[in-house]
Amino acid sequence: MAEKSIVVLISGSGSNLQAIIDAIESGQINGRISAVLSNKADAFGLERAAKAGIPQIVISHKDFADREAFDGAMIEAIDQHQPDLIVLAGFMRILTPGFVRHYQGRMFNIHPSLLPKYKGLNTHQRALEAGDSQHGCTVHFVTEELDGGPLAVQAPIPVLPNDTADSLQQRVHQCEHKIYPLAVELFCNGRLAHTSGQVQLDNNTLPPEGYQFTQE
Repeated sequence: MAEKSIVVLISGSGSNLQAIIDAIESGQINGRISAVLSNKADAFGLERAAKAGIPQIVISHKDFADREAFDGAMIEAIDQHQPDLIVLAGFMRILTPGFVRHYQGRMFNIHPSLLPKYKGLNTHQRALEAGDSQHGCTVHFVTEELDGGPLAVQAPIPVLPNDTADSLQQRVHQCEHKIYPLAVELFCNGRLAHTSGQVQLDNNTLPPEGYQFTQE
């Protein structure tokens, strides 16, 4: 199967970008990152890309009159790399419906909760305050609903009696670095797809919570 072209969008440190770079270098993922795009020129993730020999694109949202113009400029830059997959890895801009539709079925995001629980921010604190016994992270296909697209891979972890928001965040981060490369691997191998509103793994429709990744 031909190697897939991946474009990663970041705004910050790019730790999930690094996890995907590492998985490609180890041979886990049958793909290459064709470019890393950031809306912030000082994002540390750009240094990670440079170190890995990946082209970097910086497009500042501040240079555009509105979201549509910014997203249009991103589409123009991204499509030069003919991506099979767009990976949002800490990209801190809300995308326009037009951008999302353009990449429908081939754009991933990762969220630090067991979606559909705790869309938005402060997910670890909210899980603690709710007294949840489980927390975790989710890779989902991106749709026009914020944090609302069909779920692809989830990693549940137990909430421990002495957990704080910080300790939960650290453990969820470790899970993110496992399931994001896994989701990219499955997509690039043609095993994971989003078609007609459903997520399929090996031609079987996944349940609403997606594929459940369990810690070894």
